[in-house]
Amino acid sequence: MAQKTRRGRSRQKRRSVETVARRRSRHLEGVTDINERDYDLLKHFVTEHGKIIPSRLTGATARQQRQIKRGVRNARNMGLLP
Repeated sequence: MAQKTRRGRSRQKRRSVETVARRRSRHLEGVTDINERDYDLLKHFVTEHGKIIPSRLTGATARQQRQIKRGVRNARNMGLLP
C-alpha cells in the first residue's frame, strides 16, 4: 500500500524478505560445478559489454556467484570471453 509523502508523491512500502520469493537461475539447474571452459554457460552471466551480471538479477546463490566470477575471469585470461 502506498503512503503519501509531504510533496504529494506516493511511496511504496518495502517488502520483507519472506514476502518476496527469490528467483533461481534457470541456467544453473542441474549444474554442480562451473568450469571456465564452458563458454555456453558463462555467456549467460556476462553482458554484451563483458560485465558480470550481479546475482540479484541472475538468481544465483552466493557460492554459485563466486564460481561464476572465477570462471569468467579465467575464461577472460584464456581469451574465451571479452
